[in-house]
Amino acid sequence: MINFSLHCPQDHQFDAWFKSAAAFDEQQARGIVTCPVCGSSEIGKALMAPALSRAHSDKHAVSAGHPDQARIQEMLRALRQKVTSEADYVGDRFAEEARKIHFEEAEARGIYGEATREEVVAMVEEGIEFMPLPDLPEDRN
Repeated sequence: MINFSLHCPQDHQFDAWFKSAAAFDEQQARGIVTCPVCGSSEIGKALMAPALSRAHSDKHAVSAGHPDQARIQEMLRALRQKVTSEADYVGDRFAEEARKIHFEEAEARGIYGEATREEVVAMVEEGIEFMPLPDLPEDRN
């Protein structure tokens, strides 16, 4: 699964999950990806920068005060723990290693690491499937 940040010509922005980058392209070509606000089917991908570090953050938790917030955060911690315990950490070589796996130049395996904004954009454009690790509150301490 891959999550895309999307937008329409009216500059409405929203996220959507797809099985793959190819699935998004196929659904978009059929006109079934539509803006939830205005219904436009002229949808584009917005630039995304998953799991990038910043000196300061302008992110805000959207689930603050939600009754299931603690349970959801615990599930995200468990997901992150599973990935980091079962995948290979490749550090800042993430984009390079993901490309090798995608183009079958390296054995398929789970990896995690860091990527620059430019590397993330390039991987999305190349159809390389990946997803960011969950950002947890303790990461901001």
